[in-house]
Amino acid sequence: MDIKQYDFELPEELIAQVPLQDRSSSRLMVCDRGAETIEHHHFSDIERFLKPGDCLVLNDTRVLPARLFGVKEDTGGKVEVLLLHQEAGDEWEVLVKPAKKVKLGTRLVFGDGKLTAEVTELQDHGGRKVRFSYEGIFLEVLESLGEMPLPPYIKEQLPDRERYQTVYAKEEGSAAAPTAGLHFTNELLENLQASGVNIAYLTLHVGLGTFRPVSVDNVEDHDMHAEFYQVSQETADQLNQVKKQGGRIISVGTTSTRTLETIIRDYGTFQEASGWTDIFIYPPKKLKAIDGLITNFHLPKSTLIMLVSAFAGRDFVLEAYARAVKNKYRFFSFGDAMLII
Repeated sequence: MDIKQYDFELPEELIAQVPLQDRSSSRLMVCDRGAETIEHHHFSDIERFLKPGDCLVLNDTRVLPARLFGVKEDTGGKVEVLLLHQEAGDEWEVLVKPAKKVKLGTRLVFGDGKLTAEVTELQDHGGRKVRFSYEGIFLEVLESLGEMPLPPYIKEQLPDRERYQTVYAKEEGSAAAPTAGLHFTNELLENLQASGVNIAYLTLHVGLGTFRPVSVDNVEDHDMHAEFYQVSQETADQLNQVKKQGGRIISVGTTSTRTLETIIRDYGTFQEASGWTDIFIYPPKKLKAIDGLITNFHLPKSTLIMLVSAFAGRDFVLEAYARAVKNKYRFFSFGDAMLII
């Protein structure tokens, strides 16, 4: 399958650079897969399209201030390090820039020595493994030195770090936000629960795959990077009960979707599980775990638009994207949302 099948024209001015002040005031495109209809609403209207007995599945991962700026100890040359995930103890997998100048054994210094790191392994695509040294608690050191790892297409600074977190973010460990969840407010979630909509939580720590474009012509040749996920027994029981009672499972974001599809693929039913998933979902593969999807508008030729196309059909999705461009929807992390049912 040719990657060009998932390309589309996107004017640069439609890439949202800053979040809206009111999370739920973003626009919402509602796409009905069966009727192939497309409607335009606001995210605060989402209550109209969810029914009592439905279940929203939210990814409660919390983004680390994972971008560090430092210097090489020997030369003083500037380096940028992006934390991806913790291996064991103080060993981390990271991305470094400029990668060519950060060799095995290189020592890096951050915050005038408040945090140091030694490169212990070289990996592809600018990846490294490093061992950090510091005094005190690592997350507190990181909070004082690190910056939010905003995607490269966002050029503006983010004064409020919490605006790149969901309101329900809890489990520290992501290198990027599960952005479909950024539209929810606590008030909106409370209103949904009061109307009979169930809320379930899982965790998937977003990692390297978010930053890797599809660089091959043939989609099947793309390798997904593994990410850690965790589903509790409580959530598994909740989802199985919703299915049993005829409710719909509405996944919030591609990260929640990939986690649920991994569970169903591996176990055939929802159950408590944790581990690493590199699941890659694209047409003609079918999604078996979900009945609906809330997601943002994604990059051309990305694995994310392929996943959405596997759920709703490539032609229908590309038509929706064409209408989004025509109607000047805001794209990517701080952009508008789609509800596909």
